[in-house]
Amino acid sequence: MRTVVISGASSGIGLATARRFAEAGDRVVNLDLKPPAPADEVGRTALVDVSDWSAVRAAVDAVAAEHGGVDVVVANAGISLRRLFLDMTEEDVTGLLKVNVLGVMGLWQAAARHMVAAGGGVLLATASTNASVGYPYYADYNASKAAVLALTRTLALEYAPLIRTGCVSPGYVMTPMQRAEYTDEMLAEVNARIPAGRHADPSEIADAFFFLASPQAKYLTGQQLVVDGGELAGGTASGYRTVFGDGVLGAGGSGAE
Repeated sequence: MRTVVISGASSGIGLATARRFAEAGDRVVNLDLKPPAPADEVGRTALVDVSDWSAVRAAVDAVAAEHGGVDVVVANAGISLRRLFLDMTEEDVTGLLKVNVLGVMGLWQAAARHMVAAGGGVLLATASTNASVGYPYYADYNASKAAVLALTRTLALEYAPLIRTGCVSPGYVMTPMQRAEYTDEMLAEVNARIPAGRHADPSEIADAFFFLASPQAKYLTGQQLVVDGGELAGGTASGYRTVFGDGVLGAGGSGAE
C-alpha cells in the first residue's frame, strides 16, 4: 500500500484523484484549507494552508512518521481569477502565486526530504495548458503554471534517479470553480473550440496522475502530460479574441484544481 499525499483534494480534480488512488488500495491524505463534504471524504484530511511551508512540513512529517514514509505527492491545490492584467492587484497576484507556486514548492520540498531518505518517490503537480501558451485574462495564473512546469523539469534533474517528477496539464475541466466562471453561452462557445467538443471530467485527469505514479511510467520523469481533448493541437488558444478586438471571451485552461 502506497502513502499518497494530495493537496486540494476536497473537490474537483483533487477529489477525483484521491478517489482514483484510494480505489486502487492506496492510503490517501488530503491537505486542504477546508474539509470535503461528508459524502466526498476520501482517506484522511489535514486542514493546512499550502502556502504555509512550516505547516505543510509538519503535516507531511506527521504522515511519514505514522506510515513509514511518503510514496507519492500530488501538489494540486490552486486558484484562478479571471480579469484583465491592468485590473490585477498586488494583493490578488501575490495570493495566487503563494498557493499555485509556493504551495507546490513547499509540499514537494517537505515530501522530498523523506523520499531522498527512503531512496525513492514520485512528485506530481497540476499544471495547465496555460503553462504552454498564452490565454487572455489569466496572466498571473498562466505564469504560475509555467513555473510549475519549470519546477517539474528542474527537480527531475536534481533528484534523479531517486525521485521522479511529472505534471499533468489539463485543458478545460468541468470542476465547480471552472463552471462558476462561465455563463451557459460562454461554456457552449468554449466547448465548440475544443476538438473533443467538451470539457474533461475530473476523473480523466485523475487517471493521468495515477498513470504517472505507476510502475508503467517508471522511465518518465520531468514530463508534462497534456490532457486537453486536442485543444493545443487544434490551435484553440491562438483563436481567442482580445478585449481590443471584436469580443471579450478569452478563457484559461483547467482553472480550478
